[in-house]
Amino acid sequence: MSKQKFFARTAVLAATTVLVTGAASISRSWAEPQPSPKQLVDEVWQILNQNYVDGSFNRQDWKLVRQQYLSRTYSSKPQAYQAIKEMVAKLGDRYTEFFDPQAYNALNTEISGSLSGVGMELATNEKTKALTVVAPIEGSPAAAAGILPEDIVAQINGRSTRGMNINDAVKQIKGPAGTQVTLTILRGSKNLTYKLTRANITINPVSYRTQDTEFGKIGYIRLPEFTQTAPTEMNRAILALEKQNVKGYVLDLRSDPGGLLDSSLKIASMWMQDGPIVSLVNRESVKEHYEVDGRSLTNKPLVVLVDGGSASASEILAGALQDDGRAVLIGTRTFGKGLVQAVQPLEDGSAIKLTIAKYYTPKGRDINHVGITPDVTVGLTDDQKKLLVQKHQVATTADPQYAKAIASLGQLIQTRATAPNQQNAPLRAVLQ
Repeated sequence: MSKQKFFARTAVLAATTVLVTGAASISRSWAEPQPSPKQLVDEVWQILNQNYVDGSFNRQDWKLVRQQYLSRTYSSKPQAYQAIKEMVAKLGDRYTEFFDPQAYNALNTEISGSLSGVGMELATNEKTKALTVVAPIEGSPAAAAGILPEDIVAQINGRSTRGMNINDAVKQIKGPAGTQVTLTILRGSKNLTYKLTRANITINPVSYRTQDTEFGKIGYIRLPEFTQTAPTEMNRAILALEKQNVKGYVLDLRSDPGGLLDSSLKIASMWMQDGPIVSLVNRESVKEHYEVDGRSLTNKPLVVLVDGGSASASEILAGALQDDGRAVLIGTRTFGKGLVQAVQPLEDGSAIKLTIAKYYTPKGRDINHVGITPDVTVGLTDDQKKLLVQKHQVATTADPQYAKAIASLGQLIQTRATAPNQQNAPLRAVLQ
C-alpha cells in the first residue's frame, strides 16, 4: 500500500483527527484527470479488499458488496462519498472511516500540532454505541469547562447523538474560533450542559520541570500527545533535566490519546537501552517488529502515570516500558486500543482510513478492549479530577496519582543508591 500513514490512535478529535506518520500529502496537477464518482467508489473497495485487517470483511460477501455499489448510477461526488460511507459502515469498524477532501485537509493540518474546536478526543463505545469522551486536550475549552474522560456526549446543540456517525458529530462540534457549541453530557446519572466557545488550540507536545524532594531533585515530563515534534521536544526535555542532575523521572501520559506511531517508537528509544517496543500483525499473520534504536538518553529510575484517557500510542510506549521492566506504571487502567490504521489518499483529494493490523506489546500482550493495568493502582473520582483541573493542581502534591508517583520514585532512587548492583535491574523488581 503506497504512501500509507500508520495510525496508533484511539479516536477522532472534536476538531479533526491526527495522522500517525509524517508522510506528505499527495499533490496533484489541476490538469490531471479526476476519477469519476463510480471509479472513486471502486478505488475505495479495492483498497479495503487488499489491505483491511479482517479477511472476512465482518462476514460480508465483499465481492457482492462491490457489485451492489458499482451497479448504481452516480451523478456527483457527494453521492459517491455517501455510498462509500455506507460501504465502509458494513465493516462495523469504528476506526475505518472515509474523509471527504475538506475533512482530509483538516486531518493533515493537525499533524503540525494545532487545531480549531473545543479540544477533546471522542470515540464510539463499542457496546453501547454512545459517543464517549476519551480525554479533553490540555488547555482546551473542553478541559477548562470540566469535561472528563468517559463522559458521554448525549446532545450537540440540542440534537441527540444516538446513532450519529462520529464524523458527523465532529463536524457539528468543530467550527471557527469564537463561535459557540452547546454539549449535553451524561456523567453517570447526571445530565450536564456545557456551552463552549471554540478556540484555536496549539498542542504543546512536551512540557517539563524539576521538583526538589527529600530524595533529591527529580524531573517531571508531561506528554499530552504524540505529535510530529514530540520526539524532538522529548529529547530536549530529557537532556535539559540530565544537565540539572535529576535523580529520576515522572513521565505523565494521563489523558494522552496517542498520535504518531513513529513518535512513540522514537520516544521509547530515549528511555530503553535495547529490546522490542511493539509488533504489528496483519491479516496474513505477518509480523513486523520494532525495536529500540540504541539511543537511550538515561537509565535513571522512571515512573509513568497513566489513566483511562491514555490510549493507542500512549499504550504502545507504556506497554513497552512495563514489559521491559524499565518503568513503574501508576494510575488506572488505560483505554485499550490495540489496532493500527493507515490512511490512503485518493485521487480527488479525499482519503480512506482503514484498520490494517493489530499490535502487541513486547511480551505478546493483546491490549485491545483490555488496556494496560498499572503496577500501582491509584484512582481519582470525577470530583477530584474536575477540582484538580479547575484549581490548576494537576501534577502537584494535591494530585494523589502524582503524589504516589513521587513516593514510588523516591523509593526507587533510595534502593538504587544503596544497592549499586541494582542499577540495571527492572524497576518493578526494585520497587517490590
